[in-house]
Amino acid sequence: MSKRLLQLLGLWMSAAAFAAPEPVAETRLEAASPRVYVIPVQEQIGSAVLYVVRRGIKEAIANNARAVVLDMKTPGGALDSTLEIMEALGKFPGTTVTYVNNEAMSAGAFIAASTEEIWFAPSGIIGAAAPVSAGGQEIDATMRQKIVSYLKARIRATSEGKAHRGRVISAMIDANTELKIGDEVVKEKGELLSLTAAEATKTYGDPPSPLLAAGIAKDLDELIAKRFGGQTTITTLELTWSEQLAVWLNSIAPVLLGIGMLALFIEFKTPGFGIFGIVGIVCLGVVFLSSYIAGLSGHEPVIVFMIGLALVAVEILFFPGIVILAVTGLAIMLGALVWSMADLWPNEPLSVAWSADAFATPFTNLGLGLLIAVALGAALARFLPRGWVWDRMIVRTAIGGSAQVAGGSADEAGGLAALVGREGLAVTALRPSGQIEVGGHRYEARVALGTLDAGRRVVVRGHTDFGLIVEEAA
Repeated sequence: MSKRLLQLLGLWMSAAAFAAPEPVAETRLEAASPRVYVIPVQEQIGSAVLYVVRRGIKEAIANNARAVVLDMKTPGGALDSTLEIMEALGKFPGTTVTYVNNEAMSAGAFIAASTEEIWFAPSGIIGAAAPVSAGGQEIDATMRQKIVSYLKARIRATSEGKAHRGRVISAMIDANTELKIGDEVVKEKGELLSLTAAEATKTYGDPPSPLLAAGIAKDLDELIAKRFGGQTTITTLELTWSEQLAVWLNSIAPVLLGIGMLALFIEFKTPGFGIFGIVGIVCLGVVFLSSYIAGLSGHEPVIVFMIGLALVAVEILFFPGIVILAVTGLAIMLGALVWSMADLWPNEPLSVAWSADAFATPFTNLGLGLLIAVALGAALARFLPRGWVWDRMIVRTAIGGSAQVAGGSADEAGGLAALVGREGLAVTALRPSGQIEVGGHRYEARVALGTLDAGRRVVVRGHTDFGLIVEEAA
């Protein structure tokens, strides 16, 4: 049992290492050179883009990176993901830069405005940031007015001290905003503002300052060389299939938690280690993996989870019946699951990082998972015992065809009752559960007190829905 459990844990860790997103291509120039993270903001902005940005910023903070550069080419996207990306950028203590390569439209303009500097490719364009519905249709006038007002306030807050930026982005959001600098009208009312790279670098005001752009660079390498110098370590993240998969997996996290907890509960109720243990570990492992890809979890929750799992395994293998080890281990495992789903940031004070907001979603997912586990357990108890499914899932899997009657017929229960008082042989060690043989048939059994080695004579003293209760024969 222990060997198989260790093999499964090894497979889980290997799968996590294979499926976890690779940061990346890294260029090292000097050990002491400044580190710059390049994070893609490509295609439609949604949860997948949020995941790679959040993960990249956390890695950059943990590795004391000097700057984060967003490699942006997007037509826009979801407002909720956009606002979360803007919030994540605000947590980075170093320099944040957007490279418009070669478009930052709609939501992309909001994200660009939340970075300290905006650089352009020669063909770069930015603008047309009016909010629309998910399908691209116009929003109701009243709701549109509320959203525009909110977005303009957010942009003003992030653009303080950045010359014309707040007014420029407001003109991209609201067609009714006139953009006038000094005596020159840059944009009249009635249209949304969009800018080319050349237009964004044009200077206005007294003293003159660029309208929006910090500069133009033909590619990312030129931008980094101009802005940070040649001796720079560049870490480039990539948006891969794993982020897309994590979007779906995180949406069903409560279901995975429910199935995983129910499977492990059934596994603890049966001897040995079988299909339910595998299903439980895989489901919980997928929750960990999707949280890591989403930029929520680091490696620490996995380590804590393994400690809890080890405590449970120690009780099952070496000290059955103590209970305290298993209960402590299960508590640690659940705590690690909650931790893995919390959006915690490196170097934040504990009073900020470990707030109620950070753990609202994890506890909600855990609560839903428990409800799903209870509902599925009730459904199994209510419906499956009458058919062949329960018999094959519980009976065949747990004991390879022994005469279990969990949810079985009255005749089967009567057959077990008839075994009370009969003697048999322990064909496996009972620690405290295992298998015995009575009259040429194998049965799942549990010793009432202590443990028994294989080959010992036993006597049946009772039975439950899940097996016989035995003690050593005199």
